[in-house]
Parts: sequence; C-alpha cells; structure tokens
Amino acid sequence: MQHVKNSEWQNRTTITHFILLGFGNVEDLNVFLFLLFLAIYLVTLSGNLLIVALVMVEQHLHTPMYYFLANLSFLESCYTSTILPRMLVGFATRDQTISLVGCILQMHFFSTLAATECYLLAVMSYDRYLAICKPLHYATLMNERTCILLVSASWTIGLLLITILTCLLSELRFCNQNTIDHFFCDFTPIVRLSCSDTQVVETAAFITSSIGILPTFLITVTSYGFIITTILKIPSNTGKQKAFSTCSSHLTVVSLFYGSLIFVYVLPTTDKFKDLNKVFSFLYTVLTPIANPFIYSLRNKEVRTSLRKTFNQFREFSRIHRKLCMFD
Repeated sequence: MQHVKNSEWQNRTTITHFILLGFGNVEDLNVFLFLLFLAIYLVTLSGNLLIVALVMVEQHLHTPMYYFLANLSFLESCYTSTILPRMLVGFATRDQTISLVGCILQMHFFSTLAATECYLLAVMSYDRYLAICKPLHYATLMNERTCILLVSASWTIGLLLITILTCLLSELRFCNQNTIDHFFCDFTPIVRLSCSDTQVVETAAFITSSIGILPTFLITVTSYGFIITTILKIPSNTGKQKAFSTCSSHLTVVSLFYGSLIFVYVLPTTDKFKDLNKVFSFLYTVLTPIANPFIYSLRNKEVRTSLRKTFNQFREFSRIHRKLCMFD
C-alpha cells in the first residue's frame, strides 16, 4: 500500500517543464515573428529608457508628474523584458519549453510589475487631480518626500501581494498535462494544470487581485471624475484645453491598460473567448509598453521640447567629433 502511494506521488511530481503553445502552429512565420518582436522589444526599451534619461538629465522635468512618468517608463522596460526575450528564444530555436521554476518566476515578475503599475497609474491620477483641482496646495501636498513615499509604496505593495501568491503557487504539484495555451506563463493557465487542491491559491488570487486592482481603479476613476468636472467649469476654451492637455496622455495610457486588463480577466475563459483573450493579453503586455513613449512624447509639449533639445545637442556633438577626427 505504501509502495502504491509512493508511485502515485512520483507520478505527480514528474512534470518539471511546460510547453508554451504561444500563437499556435506558426513555424513558417518564425523568422518574420522573431524580427517583428525583436524590433518591438528594442523600440520599447529604447523609448522608455529615453524618457527615464530625459527626466534625469533635464532640470525642468524635475517635477512630480515626470518623476512618476520616469518610474512608469522604467517599469514598462522591466515589464516587457519578462516576456519578450523568452518569446524571441522560442522563435529562434523553435523550442517552446520552459522549466517549472522559470515559468513560476516569469509569472512572479510579470504579476509584480502589473500590480505595481496599477498603483503607479493611481498615483499619477491622484497627482493630476491635485494639480488641476487643488493648484494652490499642489506644491505643499505633492512634495519630494511624498513622491518618493508614493512610488516606494507602489513597488512594495505590488511585490508583497504577488510574493504571497507565488509562495502558494510553488507548493502546487503538476501532473498529466504540461501544455500552456498562452505565449507567457500567466497565473490562471498555470493553476489549471495543477493536480493539487487549488482552492487556497485561487482564493488568495481573488483577494490579492481585489486589493491590487479594485482600489487603484476606483482611485483612478474618481480622480478623473473630479478632474473632468473641474475642467468643464473653466470658462474659456483655451483654459479647458490647457488643463486637459496636462492629463490627456495619462488618461490614454490608463484607458489602454485597464481596458485590455478588464477584457482579459473579466471575459469568460471559454474556448469562444480564448483567442480574444490572447489578443487583449498581447495588447497590455506588449503593445501598451511600446505605445507609452509615443503617447507621452507626441501629446506632451515639454517632452517633445526636451527630445528636440537632446537630439540637437547630440547632432552638434557628432558634428564637432567629426571635425576633430578630420584634424587627427
């Protein structure tokens, strides 16, 4: 009897790797997809890190709004780096396997960054609320200490919430099935493959999601409710446009992020919505990070001015360098 139990336990612990099905049978498109996602990854990294560098270098961007933007851009760089490099390896080697440990780690880092982004977007919404609705008290309320505290809290809460979830997930056993019908290791597809009792981890996931998403979403929606009400009370059209321009970029990012997030985690997870679920997962994990730098640079005059100034300085430096090389 003991031998039977040991054999059953061994069978339940045989799976140490998963297979990510990704976008299905696309072997003929591997080279094209590799080049496409490599371009997306490089543009995402360079765009977001450029914003971080601009905020650090340009003195007139040393304000709370741009401090939060720099943190968001850094987060987006990390965010996309948890998914795209593994996808690129899969396209290049045609090996879609990922170890159990690697899969859980990918889920951990991705989920931590997603939870942190929810809090950062809420903080940025609150910042715009104070700037537009409480302009006389803005400098006092949103001082340097408060900015650092809000950003630190966002990263800390995101990390703590997901670490609890990851610890519970790592205790599960996996057997029989090892294929994940997704292009990355998300929480729900992993849990479905477990042959353990998943009630505790699913309850914990519901609680952490409620703590992570619901309050931040309510803060964001409430902030913009007050912002829009205040803007509508401004008598002149010029004043309205100026006020709205300070928060339109952030509102666009919030709409993209939460819109796709809601579709992924609220739509029924049936076969009918499975492919649509992948599309919206792709939207908020890959396309939103690459879109953010363009949204902020194209719709923000100060960022455009800083980019132009930096480009001109670089061009002038290159011109001087070429002249020096000619003399040498």
